[in-house]
Amino acid sequence: MRLVPFSVVAPLAFAAAPLWADGCPEAPDHAAAQDALFAELQTAAGDMEARVLSQRLWGFWTDAPDGASQEMLDRGMRARSSYDFVTALERFDALVGYCPFYAEGYNQRAFVRFLQGAYAAALPDLDQALELNPRHVGALSGKALTLMALGREAEGQTVLRAALALNPWLSERGLLKPLPGDDL
Repeated sequence: MRLVPFSVVAPLAFAAAPLWADGCPEAPDHAAAQDALFAELQTAAGDMEARVLSQRLWGFWTDAPDGASQEMLDRGMRARSSYDFVTALERFDALVGYCPFYAEGYNQRAFVRFLQGAYAAALPDLDQALELNPRHVGALSGKALTLMALGREAEGQTVLRAALALNPWLSERGLLKPLPGDDL
């Protein structure tokens, strides 16, 4: 039996492995449509109208860059909905590895960690989601709730105010506390 040097085999092995981050295309750009939805949320006539607009925003946020990433996202969200957090985290880990520039992968992974009570572990993912998409109201409200769960009430209130500035109809608005001298 003839042995092949590692220096010959290693590059071949790495070449056969998928290059996840290099294979994911850029996420669809829905900025103009989102601008219109955020403007409509500011003037929504009521909660029902705001819910429809919010669902349209979620449709944009969950529009993954390609078929492979959409499948990872959808499978992770189905697993999360079924409380199969192990599978959900596996799918979201794969999604973040494949599409590190897609905010929803981080947001969904943070949501699973929040549901598990791993609040400190959720924060870096929420921060990354918001770095990629600063107007992601779901990540903003999730970060506010996470900070409050960690006992960081003042920070949580600040982030909640930022989320409510984008969508004043969030259900989390009931958690807002008045600033000194303000009436809510």
